[in-house]
Amino acid sequence: MLEEALEHLVKGIVENPDDVQVHSRELRRGRILEVRVHPEDLGKVIGRGGRTARALRTVVTALGGRSVRVDLVDADGVR
Repeated sequence: MLEEALEHLVKGIVENPDDVQVHSRELRRGRILEVRVHPEDLGKVIGRGGRTARALRTVVTALGGRSVRVDLVDADGVR
């Protein structure tokens, strides 16, 4: 459920919604949601001063609890 919600939110922000992918990984300390976007859209997802990324993390935390982390990923690696 969290993956679909996060994917829907990110697709509404970016110029290339077909390139948005959200993958979930389970770790000992919780779950990580990796968001992959087109390299040109990375700045939009991060936002000015990281505000958009912080807001996305806040929404996911509110929906899924504290054990979920959101990472933004582009073709070059983790940001």
